[in-house]
Amino acid sequence: MDYPSFNERQKTLVKTMTQLPVRFLTALPVFNEASHVDAVLDEVGRHAADVLVVDDGSTDGTAERLAARDDVFVVRHPANRGYGAALKTAFDYAIRFHYDVLVTIDCDGQHEPQRICELVAACRNADIVSGSRYLARSDALSQAPAERRQINQQITREVNERLGLSLTDAFCGFKAYRVSALAELSITDHGYAMPLELWVQAAHAGLRIVEVPVPLIYLEEKRSFGGSLDDGVRRMEYYHQVLDRAIAAAKDDRRTLAAGCARKRDRTPATSRPTVVDDLCPFFPC
Repeated sequence: MDYPSFNERQKTLVKTMTQLPVRFLTALPVFNEASHVDAVLDEVGRHAADVLVVDDGSTDGTAERLAARDDVFVVRHPANRGYGAALKTAFDYAIRFHYDVLVTIDCDGQHEPQRICELVAACRNADIVSGSRYLARSDALSQAPAERRQINQQITREVNERLGLSLTDAFCGFKAYRVSALAELSITDHGYAMPLELWVQAAHAGLRIVEVPVPLIYLEEKRSFGGSLDDGVRRMEYYHQVLDRAIAAAKDDRRTLAAGCARKRDRTPATSRPTVVDDLCPFFPC
């Protein structure tokens, strides 16, 4: 994959932000956001020196708007691959260019870019800082569509019960990551359930997770997930499939690790079945 180089405006921005304790990248996954992209990027640019846009195969003129700008890096997927795939591209970019922190923010106007530095600062004591629209201190500037909030609440509750976490918002896209922690993740889901795979792998790796309150802002209540996922029942089925698959993969990984440790202790070739790890281990109380 080809990556763009720094331009002069970004070099100037970097110099003006040298007082910040870490070097961070702000990344936006974008698909058909021609009506929002310029306004959002203008505001993001006021709070971040290095801005990456992952254009996930837009066909509505977004690509042309991005091409007209000289203040962002752009990586374009030739075809639409999905929200999770766009975030994975951002992860890989941050790792490749040795950033300390990666901030992800959506391009639909739901997130306030002025909070970017707050998330970056919170990474001093965490591996993943996740915005929450449902913490008590969050300012509700609008209401989430009822079905979306119900699904979020149910899935968040299940994630907490199964992983031993204490999340209040499993799906908020406004996050900050220590880039060193991203090496612990192996994201494979390309769709909207990618955050569920993320939480499973983060819990499995013992990453430090904190939430910070962010306002609840919905500008387009009827925004589509695309295809069959607009149906709430099918969306729940998809989320459960991804969550179950990710937990099963993490358990398999723990079994493999335990078997390897046992062989190392015995210093003998493996001639029997791998050591079985209790499915009710503390990490995954199913």
